[in-house]
Amino acid sequence: MTTTDVPFSPALIGQVEKSLGAFLRRQLAGPGLTEPQWVTLSLTIMSGASLDHEQLVARVAGALKTGDAATEAELSVLDAMGLIAAGASGVVDATDHGREVFGAVRGASGQFTQRLWGDIATDDLEVAARVLSTILARANSEFAR
Repeated sequence: MTTTDVPFSPALIGQVEKSLGAFLRRQLAGPGLTEPQWVTLSLTIMSGASLDHEQLVARVAGALKTGDAATEAELSVLDAMGLIAAGASGVVDATDHGREVFGAVRGASGQFTQRLWGDIATDDLEVAARVLSTILARANSEFAR
């Protein structure tokens, strides 16, 4: 069976996730980040300094499917690494160094994903996005129970 013969299934989704995760872990090794720390840094940056500490904790905990304590630990590590900082108003934002690390990893990831699916027809990508978004929404619903 070739990879093009793999039926749509949890195994296929898992294999894709493992491949993408392996690439990401290689990129994160340079700055010394774990995947949860990367997600935390990414959500911090994508919030555009609009979330206070508690809001950011809730967003990260939801994304990582963890509790607040685990999220607080990730935020503490990122702060100690000089990648994020809390402002006087309690809003957490990335530092210049945090933005540099984010930009480097995001740039490499963009090039990688372009090689993986940059030549796939837009219509096919839209179908894949709809299917995976539906599955994700259902999974999130299950976690909310």
